[in-house]
Amino acid sequence: MATLPDHAGPGDPGPDAAFDGAFDASGFEQSLNRHPPRRWAGWRLRLLVLAMLLGCGAVVLVARALAGSAHLPSSWQPTAGGLPTLLASPHDPLRAMGGRTLARITAAGQPPLAADELLLRHTARWLVDREARARYVALQEQLAALLAQGEVELHFTDGSRLVLATPPRGWGGVPLPFWAISAFALLLHGVGATVLLKRPNAGHVAFAVMTSCHAASLLLIAAEPWRGLGQPAGLAALDLGLRQALEVVTAAAGAGACAYALQPRPLPHARWLLGLTLGTALLWSVAAARSGLAAPWALTQAALLALGVMATAAIGWSNRLRPDPIAATMQRFALSALATLAVVTLAVAAAQGLPSAAATVASTGAEVWYLYFGSLLMLMPSLSRPRRVLREFALLAGIGTITTSLGLVFVALFSLGPLGSLVLATVLALGVYVGARRWILARMVGAGVLSTERTFERLYRVAREAHEHPGRTAPLLSQLLHDLFQPQEMLTLARRLGAARVVGAGSALYVPLPGPGDRLDLDHVLVLRHAGQGQRLFTHEDARLAERVVEQVCRVLAHDRAVEQGRTEERARIAQDLHDDIGARLLTLMYKAGDPEIEDYIRHTLQDLKTLTRGLAASSHPLSHAAGEWKADLAQRLGAAGLRLDWRFDADRELVLSVVQWSALTRILRELVSNAIAHADAERVAVELQLDGDALTLVVADDGRGSDPQAWSHGLGLGGVRKRVRGLGGSVHWAAQPGGTGIVCTVRLPAAPPNPGINA
Repeated sequence: MATLPDHAGPGDPGPDAAFDGAFDASGFEQSLNRHPPRRWAGWRLRLLVLAMLLGCGAVVLVARALAGSAHLPSSWQPTAGGLPTLLASPHDPLRAMGGRTLARITAAGQPPLAADELLLRHTARWLVDREARARYVALQEQLAALLAQGEVELHFTDGSRLVLATPPRGWGGVPLPFWAISAFALLLHGVGATVLLKRPNAGHVAFAVMTSCHAASLLLIAAEPWRGLGQPAGLAALDLGLRQALEVVTAAAGAGACAYALQPRPLPHARWLLGLTLGTALLWSVAAARSGLAAPWALTQAALLALGVMATAAIGWSNRLRPDPIAATMQRFALSALATLAVVTLAVAAAQGLPSAAATVASTGAEVWYLYFGSLLMLMPSLSRPRRVLREFALLAGIGTITTSLGLVFVALFSLGPLGSLVLATVLALGVYVGARRWILARMVGAGVLSTERTFERLYRVAREAHEHPGRTAPLLSQLLHDLFQPQEMLTLARRLGAARVVGAGSALYVPLPGPGDRLDLDHVLVLRHAGQGQRLFTHEDARLAERVVEQVCRVLAHDRAVEQGRTEERARIAQDLHDDIGARLLTLMYKAGDPEIEDYIRHTLQDLKTLTRGLAASSHPLSHAAGEWKADLAQRLGAAGLRLDWRFDADRELVLSVVQWSALTRILRELVSNAIAHADAERVAVELQLDGDALTLVVADDGRGSDPQAWSHGLGLGGVRKRVRGLGGSVHWAAQPGGTGIVCTVRLPAAPPNPGINA
């Protein structure tokens, strides 16, 4: 039914300008290097103002015709015999006649008008029978002539009469629904003109034709008698023929544009499809011309449905040739409009032969469809920036159309009363609205991302892993955004972009990302194309979400780095204080010591202090360098105690230890060796340090006295070892050597333990 033109702004490339099959970086370059969108000035602004003035002029002309016509404000209900029965009226004399049935209306110098239930209908557009349509037009024209006399006499079936003055209703008598629907029609006309003037092309011309024609149809609906009897002379005949023509032109423009405007090149055999579209419109025009008054109702509905099927088929064909979320979304729009129109057509056809009240409900439901279709047209230019109020209005209008149509179908098929069928249909429609609202909106507009809980969980995991592996920040964020939006294609380019941007009417999303390495500068751009595996469009809410995800991860990493920087500076200060203060004091004691053994002990203590301060001052330690320092330290300590050190170090790669890892391993080694010196009465201590894959294994064994570790009382030393190993995410195990010849302690650690800052 409707086609979506290229809605990209002047500063954004269209869906096919930025990409051609696989990603094309040149289109992205063009989108970044283009000048900012021009303001609405010059000829565009003048033409837009002119188009809106023309629309306002049409509204004023119709309103003036209504204000100058006479009208009987009242509420009527047809009886079983087809005569109008008065229910209420704001005029006191007419209100006093409430409950009476109207027989005829007379006026001086005019033939009498026999009352008929057709007087209560709003329009002849949804009258199926051709004779009934002709009679409706004749009755409305005769009624307009009677009311124009300035005074009429109402004759009721009980013999009572009432003479009423019928002056023109004036501007104050123009009904409120006229202004509301006219405003909607004017807004729709303005949307079409804006889209066309923003970027003139064939697709936008077709879209402007559709919106203008449908706006004209809505204006005719607004001019219908909403309450009471009487409408301007000539309006009934004009409404019937003109509305049919406007609807067929709207459908033909949509079907024709789908063959040419959804692809950068026309669809294969597009000429045949366009010829079929024009042929359908031509046949309808010939039939309308030959019928005199208007085309037969069944022929008009058949032409509209056929054109709708052609448009839907063209969109589906386009989407199969080159999958695109715009085409997928447009196909949903077209199918929903076509399906509701088919239901309305079925309901109106089923209402024939039913009481006149059912036929009135049928025409009302049909005219609600016009609001639904108009809201779909207004949604098209803002698919990537959907208006929530407009979406809800479209959904409610669609539900209202289905409700009234189903009510009439229930009456026709199940012999239910009009009220019972309407209540049943309303309950079903409300159930669908409440239960499946989110699903309907997601399928209609194509919106939907991960739930908040799952998004937060993945964001937390990315922050943890990015903190442990800073160089993987960009790939981790790319994977997170891929999981959020499920694009068909992704590409990363080394470019700067101020903020996340939706381009190509929602077909692509540009997100600033940090570059490779551990820097957090947003100097790269991640380009995602076709969200939901091509089944939905990117929206501006998606752009804001992506921007916040990247911002939060970068903020967490920046905070952790700032904290780590503070820790590093504090460690450096403590190391400097220890070196300058404690080191100087120990050096003085060493020179003043008279005992060579005490002097040697202080010298070793100074060496330990030097190792400690150097370790605290360094931000990281290569494992091979740390192993050399540990070996030298342990050899010195064991040698002083008269023990031999058997050292073995084996690593399949170099591993950089953080200060936390280095400090914990240093203290673990010292504590285990201190236990062997103090309690084992050993002659040899074997230390094995092995890095294999993602596991770091430390084994400390002695040949001293062995005992059951389960019987040990764990004091501060062993408790400290357990705590430090647990802090590195590892495990520790003590066991007696076979034969009771010593104790072996095995510490297993992950090469990249969890970061305490993230876990906290």
